[in-house]
Amino acid sequence: MSFTAVELIIIKRDGGVLSEDAIRWLIAAYTNGDILDYQMSAMAMAILLNGLNAEELAVWTEAMLHSGAVFDFSDIAAAKVDKHSTGGVGDKISIPLAPLAASCGVVVPMISGRGLGHTGGTLDKLESIPGFTTHLDPAHFRSILTEHGLVLAGQSETMVPADRKLYALRDVSGTVPSIPLISSSIMSKKLAEGLDGLLLDVKTGLGASIHKLENSRELARTMVGIGTVHGVETVALITTMDQPLGHEVGNANEIKESVDVLRGEGPEDVTELTLAFGEIMLDLAGISGGRERLVEAIDSGEALQKLIDVTIAQGGDPSVIDDTSLLPTTEHEAVIEAPSDGYVTHCDALTIGIDTTLLGAGLTRKEDVIDPGVGITVHAKIGDPVSTGDPLATVRYSDESRWETHRDELASAWVIGEKQTLPRPLILETVTADSLDG
Repeated sequence: MSFTAVELIIIKRDGGVLSEDAIRWLIAAYTNGDILDYQMSAMAMAILLNGLNAEELAVWTEAMLHSGAVFDFSDIAAAKVDKHSTGGVGDKISIPLAPLAASCGVVVPMISGRGLGHTGGTLDKLESIPGFTTHLDPAHFRSILTEHGLVLAGQSETMVPADRKLYALRDVSGTVPSIPLISSSIMSKKLAEGLDGLLLDVKTGLGASIHKLENSRELARTMVGIGTVHGVETVALITTMDQPLGHEVGNANEIKESVDVLRGEGPEDVTELTLAFGEIMLDLAGISGGRERLVEAIDSGEALQKLIDVTIAQGGDPSVIDDTSLLPTTEHEAVIEAPSDGYVTHCDALTIGIDTTLLGAGLTRKEDVIDPGVGITVHAKIGDPVSTGDPLATVRYSDESRWETHRDELASAWVIGEKQTLPRPLILETVTADSLDG
């Protein structure tokens, strides 16, 4: 059947349903360049506003999945388990988690993404390690995975190319917070990895792509359902993203904090999520020992050595892991100070994420170049007592004019009150296949 991009955009714009043939044609035409970015941007916006029903989403995900090559790792005997986050501010969990799980015997073929909107990307952070390449052809990907049980990479040119194009487009077209687009993007990549198990971290709160708990729950259930239908045991945790995770927001500085976790010196919230997620990944892989085994891998140095080994295998300079002060930084630094005595009642992850991006740590256009040294160190978070003049954050930036433009807005991210407010729990809910009928 023959279609045009405009007629399909109009159907979805007006709340209609796209046929299976129409969806398959649309994804194929966009992948091969017959549909242009501005047309797909319009379709993405129509989907954000009007959604996809269950049948449309199933076909859309399948079409994305089969737009390119699919991995087959059945020759690797150990269980293949990956983890993916829907994105948050300061969310570097994948970077310490993947080598930690791999050091305990889980095979982790981790395919990650770049920053979306105000949320940072695992690939952008890894590439702040000098020489580290996340662009691997399938043969190199397989070779590293076979030798080390871990690879930290992005999509190849041939793996789910439809998603690779659409992912970048959503970032600059205001269409990130769409449950159908998020779920099909994540699951098409993950299903292409040939996994036995999958852990999903679905963020909820002001700093997440999805702000409301009920919508995050819908996203978690949607993705667990997609994984289950495709024979991949999938578990989703709904986690809080009201304030940044850890103390570091950026790229190179988040690598430093990730290394701190693997040295047993990381901040409490990042360490706790890393261990909680690690327990689930070991369980999905059928590996016993749980948290005790994970802590042992950190204490013995096995987990950190796994990160060093994979960094070398992917062309990175391991000296910056041994000495994180060698990671990229910036020429300028400024401190945001507490305006009064009291307690931090609000530490706005959204504002912090947006301004970190605008200072140069992320993209506002596809043509932008990320400055890996730009970042914010958060000194005070919700519930912390502060006195007038205490540092709330240290900001590292390269462009003076950008800092002058955003300094007041960034300072507004912290609210100081008289009464202490405690943050929400890190983990709010767990969604499994068994819970879908509940």
